[in-house]
Amino acid sequence: MIFKATPLEGLWEIRPEINRDERGFFARTFGFDEFAARGLSAEWAYGGVSWNEKAFTLRGLHYQAAPHPEHKLVRCTQGVVFDVAVDLRPGSATYLHWHGLELTAENHAALYIPPGLAHGFLSLTAGSEVYYQIKGLYKPESARGLRWDDPALGIAWPGRPAVIAPRDAAWPGINGPG
Repeated sequence: MIFKATPLEGLWEIRPEINRDERGFFARTFGFDEFAARGLSAEWAYGGVSWNEKAFTLRGLHYQAAPHPEHKLVRCTQGVVFDVAVDLRPGSATYLHWHGLELTAENHAALYIPPGLAHGFLSLTAGSEVYYQIKGLYKPESARGLRWDDPALGIAWPGRPAVIAPRDAAWPGINGPG
């Protein structure tokens, strides 16, 4: 696997090394030792799939507050999404900075998202599917979110959402409602 650090501390782009032959290819997408060697969580509590029927469906920006933070490893298994993480760690040198990456079924890239970062994505094709591996159990009382279009964050989304859940549309900005 190829690990590439991003501008946000602890946020990693991970790509498998593709081994092709006459059958197609094989690629390892997770290795406990490779993750542990970089200080990344390598013990997942559960996995989940997000299916997005329509292009320009927005999900996020989500995170879980202490004492129930989550580590996430996300990859697009069908279609194309623009995946975003926002640093919400007040002591971080990149506090309130964001990083976006196109995840596709073809590039096989994944994004490792540590606690303290909000996460969201915009599907760029109909029928996009995102697979999550998550450490930390979902606790509704710790679920939080940020407004996707908060000017204080300045995320350069590649389009406007055509579909967004009322809950995601109602999240406050970093400085509060509106």
